[in-house]
Amino acid sequence: METFSDLNTFAITLTEKGYSGYFHTQGAYPGKLKDSICEYLESCQKDADNLPKQELLLTSYLQWSGEDKPRVECNMWVKYLNGKFSLNRMEVAKKDGFGQLMKKSTLTDLSILSVPKAIASIALVSEEPKQEAEKSPKRFKL
Repeated sequence: METFSDLNTFAITLTEKGYSGYFHTQGAYPGKLKDSICEYLESCQKDADNLPKQELLLTSYLQWSGEDKPRVECNMWVKYLNGKFSLNRMEVAKKDGFGQLMKKSTLTDLSILSVPKAIASIALVSEEPKQEAEKSPKRFKL
């Protein structure tokens, strides 16, 4: 289910789906999606021994309220072959303020077109609101 696209198309498609925050490529190179990937690839070109890996790890926060608040993190494994990109798998995790995992969801066999919107990804790990039973005003008296 792989769809390969160039960097512009890849970045535009993910941004339109709501993945518009800041990313890290391979654990470094912070910036918007396209800038982060470009900076990583430029770094690989400067160092002749350091060729770009065929699978890149992109990390980002989908939801952030502060260091001591719960957050939703997203990891994307992107295949990179001959200047073309395709999304391989994606992991969305909700963590508490201490970094402990609360809930995780992994999506595999993705293509750039089948990636869920960022809001839908957040919903995968968010708790459903609990419904309270209606309180009855009538009471039995003895």
